[in-house]
Amino acid sequence: MIPLLITISILILIVLWCRIDFKLGMKVQKNEARKRIQETRYGTVKFLPTGDQLFENMFQDIKQATSHIHVLFYIVKEDSISTKFLNLLMDKAKEGLEVRLLIDRIGSQVSRKKRKELQAAGVQFAFSHPAKFPYIFFTLNRRNHRKITIVDGNIGYIGGFNVGDEYLGRDPKFGYWRDYHLRLDGDGVQDIQEQFVQDWKVGAKQQLSSERYFPKLRQGKVPLRILPTDGVYLEDTFIDLIRQAKQTITIGTPYFIPGTSIQGELIRAAKRGIFVRIIVPKKGDHPLVKEAAFPYFQDLLESGCEIYRYYRGFYHAKALIIDDQVCDIGTANFDKRSFHIDHEINCLMYGPEFIQIVKQEMDYDISISERLTVKDLESRSLFHRGKERVATLISGLL
Repeated sequence: MIPLLITISILILIVLWCRIDFKLGMKVQKNEARKRIQETRYGTVKFLPTGDQLFENMFQDIKQATSHIHVLFYIVKEDSISTKFLNLLMDKAKEGLEVRLLIDRIGSQVSRKKRKELQAAGVQFAFSHPAKFPYIFFTLNRRNHRKITIVDGNIGYIGGFNVGDEYLGRDPKFGYWRDYHLRLDGDGVQDIQEQFVQDWKVGAKQQLSSERYFPKLRQGKVPLRILPTDGVYLEDTFIDLIRQAKQTITIGTPYFIPGTSIQGELIRAAKRGIFVRIIVPKKGDHPLVKEAAFPYFQDLLESGCEIYRYYRGFYHAKALIIDDQVCDIGTANFDKRSFHIDHEINCLMYGPEFIQIVKQEMDYDISISERLTVKDLESRSLFHRGKERVATLISGLL
């Protein structure tokens, strides 16, 4: 009996410590974060809705690089496409280019052996966001979720794809992988570069100050703003965008755990006559994430919102379109983790012609998705409802 009581007491203390650690860590992050309002740029933007298109374009740009290559990803694996990617970086480093690779300490799976190979080839390597004292539990959860690549300071990539075979649809568990990425050419890339420089300073403890990282850039036709966030202010931005809607709101996200504030804004938008559509995956890629979304669905459906579950593979795209006037694509999900914990980077675009391209893709995704109904919700099993309750308790960490 006594050993059992001791075990229970230890578990209670661990839970209390984790909760206090997390709360204090979030408070420190909120106090340290600053709201960044980037200038409106006018760039040339290419929409890349498949992994094949992304890697074909990105690899070609890397091969043609002449000065430097800066890469930051949340996940880099050691599989077929990742090996090709890392070998390409090593080849460019051997040519004498400055090549820097920054990956998230928890998210990525690059072995020590591979890291040594990279460094021996001349690739400068660093981890982003290791767990650290005094808020170990919070920093273990706070991830650098950004996915950006900058080539010669004038070409930039930003979006939802990581580097791994599953993002090319090669994982039989998920099948086809639906995601969105952007290729920026010219104006706007300087803001992505600036974020990499800041993240590299934190991760590698090195300040990059050379002017060649910020060349003079040509302007394009798409008005855009780069929006980096550090676990603060993204929720406020999305609330402002939802409130601006006059006709339609279309949301695509793999993880829909919006919290009460954005949930309320979407319901109010629907009640004032805004046509609200949400695309989520039918299958989940992490335990309980899919179940954590269901408690939000009932009120949304009853208020007139439409929810679609993408079933032809896995839906990982992160997009928001307001009235065909504003389009957001980036690394942030529509969930508490992206709003309050992780470090993200998004791109707001205002060019109606480009937005139509994204809208057509999202309309297509909806056309091959299954519409969720109130009847579907009512027919959920007791087991599913039980998982929802558990998921709700830890939804801030999912």
